[in-house]
Amino acid sequence: MQEWFRQIAEDFSQTFIEEDRWMQFLKGLGITLEVAFLALVLGLVIGIIIAMIRSAHDQRRSQKKGPGTVILNIANGICVVYLTVIRGTPMMVQLLIMYFVIFASSQNQVLIAVLAFGINSGAYVAEIVRSGIMSVDAGQMEAGRSLGLNYRQTMRSIVIPQAFKNALPALGNEMITLLKDTSLVTVIGLKDLTKTAMTVQSRTYEALMPFVGIAVVYLVIVMILAKVLSIVERRLRTGDKR
Repeated sequence: MQEWFRQIAEDFSQTFIEEDRWMQFLKGLGITLEVAFLALVLGLVIGIIIAMIRSAHDQRRSQKKGPGTVILNIANGICVVYLTVIRGTPMMVQLLIMYFVIFASSQNQVLIAVLAFGINSGAYVAEIVRSGIMSVDAGQMEAGRSLGLNYRQTMRSIVIPQAFKNALPALGNEMITLLKDTSLVTVIGLKDLTKTAMTVQSRTYEALMPFVGIAVVYLVIVMILAKVLSIVERRLRTGDKR
């Protein structure tokens, strides 16, 4: 047992302490969080816009056709194609296409990763938000319109806030999934947390400590996110009861 602890201490020192390798892991963690946060913001923006377009199309389907309806039908068709393609293809394939095809001349790996993950996340966020909008009573929209608000104002001030509360658990799961999926950026050479562990392992020839170490880091971050989301969700429910 004493020998086992000695070996673990030696592996830990070799992985994190020697040559200040903990600094490499810290930089990798920073890149991981940067990509995850920016991609989440982009995904939320794309998802909310698409959810509003698809919800508006569903609500106006029975109305008479006009210029506005035709434009909405075209926009909805584009959204459907986007959702079908993004949700129907693997995240890694999308990332490789972004890096080697669409942005082949760019060396900004962080930007490419943010765009790839943000566009991918937007497709899932769109359906999550749309389901949240559908869960809001139709009378809320009618009440807003009766107060003189147009469709956009009613959605922004009345429907979207309620839809967000309804969709928060699913949005939280998407956030956690996005954070873990950022480990795929290793395929384009971005030095995130996972790539750092692979680099250290190639130098020390020791796989247990670097990979278990980053697994613990990911687990801790996910637990913190889950706790924060739980607190926010509980406070929102408390606010509804008042």
